[in-house]
Amino acid sequence: MEKKLFTSESVAEGHPDKVADQIADAILDAALAQDRKAHVACEVFTTKEFVLIGGELTTTAKLDYEGIARKVLRDIGYTSPELGIGADSCKVQVVVNTQSPDIAMGVDKEDPLQQGAGDQGIMFGYATDETEGYMPLPISIAHKLVRTASEMRKSGRFPHARPDMKSQVTMDYSIPGKPQIHTILMSVQHDPDIDKEAFRKFIHDQIMVPVAASFGFNTDFDYLVNPTGSFVIGGPLGDTGLTGRKLIVDTYGGAARHGGGAFSGKDPSKVDRSASYYARYMAKNIVASGAAKRAEIQLSYAIGVAEPLSIGIETFGTETVPVEDILRACREVFDARPGAIIAKFKLTQPEFSYADTCIYGAFGRPDLHLPWEKLDMVAELKAKLGL
Repeated sequence: MEKKLFTSESVAEGHPDKVADQIADAILDAALAQDRKAHVACEVFTTKEFVLIGGELTTTAKLDYEGIARKVLRDIGYTSPELGIGADSCKVQVVVNTQSPDIAMGVDKEDPLQQGAGDQGIMFGYATDETEGYMPLPISIAHKLVRTASEMRKSGRFPHARPDMKSQVTMDYSIPGKPQIHTILMSVQHDPDIDKEAFRKFIHDQIMVPVAASFGFNTDFDYLVNPTGSFVIGGPLGDTGLTGRKLIVDTYGGAARHGGGAFSGKDPSKVDRSASYYARYMAKNIVASGAAKRAEIQLSYAIGVAEPLSIGIETFGTETVPVEDILRACREVFDARPGAIIAKFKLTQPEFSYADTCIYGAFGRPDLHLPWEKLDMVAELKAKLGL
């Protein structure tokens, strides 16, 4: 019998694309800290000893773009060119313009709740009851692998490891209700001239096995570590990095659809970010209410228009009440206007750092206490649906 396999990947903070995301979101954090009305659309490109910061920003904030970029690199651990990029030695170029006034006309309104979407687009949110955090298993395990490895590297408990890392987890869903880990792959940048077999054994014994066990899964999985044999050259030295290229890592690991818009570097007037957060909030509360075991929400918007053009739901045949009833309850319970989303989640005065949400996923993060992860609409949904 053919096995039913599904795979998701994650990347660590030292991955070149994630370096770009973190710089972009650190700039957003700095802008909002000074100016809650800041409009930010920041893009970052990284390569060998070079960081390019571009985009459109309209804000009263005084931003030290170069200083922000260098601090992000230093905090990651990129302190010299041979590691991937040098925080103090690289060139930083800034090419920033102001936001188009045509966009501002639709977004800036006297009544904040009536502000229009910053662009047209479609956004998806997803939740499943297969994990405690209502996230798919493969991406949850993949995130924990690179997060554990990165924390151990920074604390000195993972000798010879460097910042650039990837993980990939393949789950076997062949037996209904009894998933198993089929394969774990990790690629971890390392110092030159190490004992590669000892390095490989450490990753298996001290990272892969404990992480798998923490989820209550089998530890007899197949595994691969640095399958090319060597991974010394990493970070922006090994590959260019660009904002928004790890959309599936940021969301659900491919277990749900994605509208295509990136999150990092965008203020919450951009529905690519805020509406994706809200769609996740809706899906998670639906699943937690018992209305379905899996739920995927789609929201669509027109630029300058407050009300979403459409709200769609897919429950994959797992619903416990009619889907049309769930959709009707969603329309009555949830307010998906951009201004309402920003107000509810306090997205322009966040108690979290946007830069923290762009590594190890924006969803299923109990460590960050993110507002879109709250289950505060479960009781109301149950009452509406008679659950």
